[in-house]
Formats: sequence, structure tokens, C-alpha cells
Amino acid sequence: SQQIQFADDMQEFTKFPTKTGRRSLSRSISQSSTDSYSSAASYTDSSDDEVSPREKQQTNSKGSSNFCVKNIKQAEFGRREIEIAEQDMSALISLRKRAQGEKPLAGAKIVGCTHITAQTAVLIETLCALGAQCRWAACNIYSTQNEVAAALAEAGECCRCFGGSFIGSFPFMPVLFLVGGLTAPCFSQILDDGGDLTHWVYKKYPSVFKKIRGIVEESVTGVHRLYQLSKAGKLCVPAMNVNDSVTKQKFDNLYCCRESILDGLKRTTDVMFGGKQVVVCGYGEVSPGTGCDPSLPARCDPSLPVCSSMDGFRVVKLSEVIRQVDVVITCTGNKNVVTREHLDRMKNSCIVCNMGHSNTEIDVTSLRTPELTWERVRSQVDHVIWPDGKRVVLLAEGRLLNLSCSTVPTFVLSITATTQALALIELYNAPEGRYKQDVYLLPKKMDEYVASLHLPSFDAHLTELTDDQAKYLGLNKNGPFKPNYY
Repeated sequence: SQQIQFADDMQEFTKFPTKTGRRSLSRSISQSSTDSYSSAASYTDSSDDEVSPREKQQTNSKGSSNFCVKNIKQAEFGRREIEIAEQDMSALISLRKRAQGEKPLAGAKIVGCTHITAQTAVLIETLCALGAQCRWAACNIYSTQNEVAAALAEAGECCRCFGGSFIGSFPFMPVLFLVGGLTAPCFSQILDDGGDLTHWVYKKYPSVFKKIRGIVEESVTGVHRLYQLSKAGKLCVPAMNVNDSVTKQKFDNLYCCRESILDGLKRTTDVMFGGKQVVVCGYGEVSPGTGCDPSLPARCDPSLPVCSSMDGFRVVKLSEVIRQVDVVITCTGNKNVVTREHLDRMKNSCIVCNMGHSNTEIDVTSLRTPELTWERVRSQVDHVIWPDGKRVVLLAEGRLLNLSCSTVPTFVLSITATTQALALIELYNAPEGRYKQDVYLLPKKMDEYVASLHLPSFDAHLTELTDDQAKYLGLNKNGPFKPNYY
């Protein structure tokens, strides 16, 4: 198993050149292939595409300019998107209503690096309603819904900064902390998706990293990074592994990926799946046969190929079938799963995409060479053309397919977001010494409570929490799970 490598900071800072810089790239790369920076479901205004958000001077209605988004004028449209998402995020809204009186996050300063979508916005505004101050950046330039970022920037009190659609996560990290006169990061917790923010703070501000109350991580890639740090003795703060919570794996990783991968493929390519041969690199509780998440193969579970076979899938080596398949999907959480050698051998019009968090599973860098021509045919769809005329259809330039090319079911994201909020509350309020410098899962009963918020008739009982934990949470251990603010 290959170790998941941290990206080189300097490489990431230069990864997304300005508009002017992009024009000087090789002519083999179609100019249009780098011009789309917004989710397929996002409202766009082409009149603003010529100027990077970093070069704009924008002010919201409150007079604040302490943000960086594509177009603040889209705020009203973004607010409607957030209101629509709230309608199907019943658990998170229920948590907000129950807990906003007690303010369990009062004084908390939370920084986050996640996808900027309407569902994420509901989570951010819930954290603020519970007393937290938040700053945010995007973890994926293509999943950013610009109008939602504008709506949150307009709200002002919630988030200071965003990874606008021309900006990736790493180039934006310094701005995330250093705006508003700050000379160093000042926060109590990290909410991360993929480990980019955690790694950046760990490397740039190690003294600050040691003082935070904890990290909440939701993706396989980010959790794997945390376990690597823990194994090396370098994780000096407690961290919550939300990805392996039952409410994440059984809902988000399964139902969300199962529905959204087909949605993304159909929206971008209009492909008919009847008669097609599809190869999926990776298998587990979260792959296309069951879901489709960047998942368990990164942990080298030797039983997974057997499980895949038992579930009715043919287990093969990619090199054996690469000439025949019509669609290649990666979801391993690893790097260079599909190499240039594989790409050279693919048949004409083969579709290549990634469902892992990072964009390293497909070796896209090897395709940016003079002999190959890039042609943008629609948003997030590039044809990479070989000298003999063969075309490979690359989606989202190897980034996360569903959030880059379509949308994901709001309901299942509500479950994950509620679990994240509970993890933040738990870490912030836990007495000193409860959590050591390690990676933890939330108690199972908290998972059950998240489920009960979606199904009010569901009655969870406290059987696995200690007396001390029950007392701390204000729970009646012999009765229904009815905590003070959970």
C-alpha cells in the first residue's frame, strides 16, 4: 500500500495561476479547460470571469470587505439555495433550535476547510447559532458554489473568507487566517475535509497547533493522514474521526455516493449505461457496488476483493481490462491509481473520473504534455486528444466527481453535518484529560441520537456511556436519550 503523501506547499501555491498566467500555458491545453470553476449546479455570471476574486475590491451591505468570493452580488441567490437546503436538513435545524439557547460553542473559534455548498452553509450557520465564530476556505475549487459563498460573506458575522471559484484551498490558506489584522492563526478547533487545513497548520504554525482543543475530520483521506500523524507520535491534539461513525458510513458514504455518481456521469456525458463495461478501482462499504467513496482499500483490507466477488463483481487487474472498458472510476484514496500507461492504452471515448477526495488518483499531470491536446467541451468535461485522434473523456480534471459535476442528496449530508457539529461540541466542552493525543470515534449513542433527530419516533437508550459521561452530558442513563443540548 502506498502512503498518502502530503502535497508540497510551494507546488500547491503555484498550482492555480492567475488568468494572465494561464494564457501563457502550452497551447496543447485548451484555454477553456481551466475556465470553469464552479459546481454544475451553481449559478454563474460570465461577466465576472475575467477578474480573479483576489484582484477585486468587494464590500457587503454591512460595509465589510473581509472576504474573498467570486461575486458578492450573487448573495441573494445563494441565500435562496441555503433556505432550500434547510428544508431537507431537519436534524441539523433541530439541533440548532434545541441548543442555541445554551450556546454550547460560546467562545469557540472554528476554522474549516470543506466543500462550499448550500449544505455546508447550513452547518456553518448552525455552528454560529450555537455561539461559535467561524472562518472558512474551500477544499475543492470545482465544488464551490459561488452564490453560497457570497451569501455567507454577506451574512458577515459567520464566515470571514472563502475559497472563491478561482482559488484553491492551499493558495487561500494564508488569507484565511491573516485577514483582519491578524498576524497569526487564532482558533480553538479545526473542521477539515481531506486533511489539507490540518496539515497546513501543523507545518506552518506548530506552536498554535499544539494549543487547539481538537480536530474533526470527515473524509477517509483526512482520517488516514491523522492516523499517520498519530502513529508517528506527531498528533499533539485529540481528533474526532467522523468518517467511521455509523451515521457517516451507513448514510453519506453509501446512499450519497450511490446516487450522486450516476447523476454526475449522466449530467456531464449524457452516457447510456446499457451495454457499457465499467471498472471501479477500489471497493468497500463505499464503492459503486454499495456506495462509491474513496475508501477502505487505502487500508489494505485483504478481504475486500473477496467481498467484491461475493457481491457479484468481477475482480481483475486494471491492466488486464483497460483496453476494453468504457468507464474507469477511481475511489481508493491513493495516488497514481490510473497512470499515463493506462491512459495511453484506453479505447477511444473512454470516460475517466475520480470519486476520491484528492485529485491524485488519476495522473492528470502526465497528460499536460505538448503532444496531447485538451479540448473543453462543456463545464467540467475535457477531451484529451492523442496524436492519432483517440479521445479520452476526463471529468473535473480528476477531482471529486459528484460534488464537482453535480449535486449530492441534502438529507444524507444533514446526518453527516449533525455528527460533525456534535463532535465539535464534544471536543470543546470535554473536561481536560478526557481525550488524549489520539484519534477517537464519537460514542455510539451519539450516532443513535443523530438518527433519532431524523426519525423522532426512534427511541435510543443509554447503555454504553459511562456514569461520568452521562452526568457530563446531562443525561438520564435509565431513560430515553434526551441530553441538554445534544
